[in-house]
Amino acid sequence: MRMRNPKDKDEVINSCDFFYDGFNNDAPIHLEIGMGKGKFILEMALKYPDINFIGVEKYSSVASVAIKKIREYKPSNLRILIMDAKNLSEVLEGKVDTIYLNFSDPWPKDRHEKRRLTSRNFLESYDKLFKGRPHIIMKTDNDKLFEYSLNSFKEYGYKINRISYDLHSENIDNVETEYEEKFSKDGIKIKYVDVSK
Repeated sequence: MRMRNPKDKDEVINSCDFFYDGFNNDAPIHLEIGMGKGKFILEMALKYPDINFIGVEKYSSVASVAIKKIREYKPSNLRILIMDAKNLSEVLEGKVDTIYLNFSDPWPKDRHEKRRLTSRNFLESYDKLFKGRPHIIMKTDNDKLFEYSLNSFKEYGYKINRISYDLHSENIDNVETEYEEKFSKDGIKIKYVDVSK
């Protein structure tokens, strides 16, 4: 998700006091890779105070918007990281219980397959992050990315716990992202899968 740099981006980032530096408890850690403007991860942290949440965003311009949103509430169980997902094991090795992949970039061209967050090389990198049994929850509006991801999960040994091709028509506990709100208002069906191995 790319956007113009907010004028106060550097000030917002430099004054943020909830960057990830660990948690003072042993609660499970749930990680959202590509938190965007932070709606999902903030609402999850407020809804589930007994779970620790970390939002990761590659782009500082986007992260600064999330920081402003989170700052209003400052839940004690939410931290953020600004970094590339491929480097997450440097700070989160063996610490994560669940990974959320919400509306990731589909990278539709074949030559960009390795950039998809559900490609084999990313799934391999996630193995280093998990504390125990690997667990991923994914949502997307993109049919081709969803089918690709299902095949990728299966080939890598993941089992499907729950799947939906129209999430909002089913009774699944769900916190929406910014993209999800927009797409669903436009009548686009949201795909969902919960996998583990």
